[in-house]
Amino acid sequence: MTRSSPSIPAGAEEFLHSHGWADARIEPLAGDASFRRYFRVHLEGGRAILMDAPPPHEDPRPFVEVARWLTDRAFTAPTIHALDLERGFVLLQDFGDARMREAIDDDPAVTLPLYEAAVDLLVALRAHPPGELRRYDRAELQREAALLTEWYCPAVGVAVDVEGYAAAWDAVLGRADAQVPVTVLRDYHAENLMLIGPERTLGLLDFQDALAGHPAYDLVSLLQDARRDVDPTLEELMLTRYRAATGEGDAFMDAYHVLGAQRNAKIIGIFTRLWRRDGKQRYPGLCPRVWSYLERDLSHSALAPVARWFAANLPPEWRGDPMVIAAAKGLS
Repeated sequence: MTRSSPSIPAGAEEFLHSHGWADARIEPLAGDASFRRYFRVHLEGGRAILMDAPPPHEDPRPFVEVARWLTDRAFTAPTIHALDLERGFVLLQDFGDARMREAIDDDPAVTLPLYEAAVDLLVALRAHPPGELRRYDRAELQREAALLTEWYCPAVGVAVDVEGYAAAWDAVLGRADAQVPVTVLRDYHAENLMLIGPERTLGLLDFQDALAGHPAYDLVSLLQDARRDVDPTLEELMLTRYRAATGEGDAFMDAYHVLGAQRNAKIIGIFTRLWRRDGKQRYPGLCPRVWSYLERDLSHSALAPVARWFAANLPPEWRGDPMVIAAAKGLS
């Protein structure tokens, strides 16, 4: 086996050897915001992806279970070739390097058809009752929203009304209760949608945190993408497309904006935590975009209690890149 990096995890060679990849070359790939790492494995013209999801920080079981649930229903998730759950190794199908994000960056003319395909996939997904997944309930939504007050506010040196924050969310989250829950992939955006083959079939990744929740959540992930700008006009077009296909009305739009505000508040907290706790300094710079989405959601009437809290506790001058704000205040 040929190593291309000293970062190959211990036990990976033995795992690959035991599953017929003894002479493979291992190439590290870019990681994500978790403890998971990925490697491309090459052998005699074939290749696969090795996921390293080391316990106790990671558990590959949810990924494997959701991948199988998706493929059983004709969605394009990676085939699982081999796994060692105790050591956190999963050998899976390699979807290649063609992602929706880069395809759009390279050729803006494909923006509309690719977003239409991504929306249509969510329409198809909601036709299936969710798998055996934990509910994405109000307690979970509150816990996630609280990441903003737990991480962002201290980072920028602002003392806020934490109890009032929870109360404001409690006043609006009822609008996002899922009467008929669907499988919510939770990180459904242009960097996690692969383009497979000449037909550019959408391949799904990063769904290990899937829950059973409101169908608007994955639309928010797609149309208020933390990692790339989505034009408001495109967002409206895709919402219209989704609602035309599903018959959803005004209540759905209330849920969309409530979940948009909740998700964006959570992401701001997570990106700040990745900087403050984990030393990942590229994430604070993504926060201004997420703040812009959050402010758009807060302008919706369904968010009035939460909007009042933000106006009183985090006025516009304290919204942005937490690393820049902290440096200006001498906190970093």
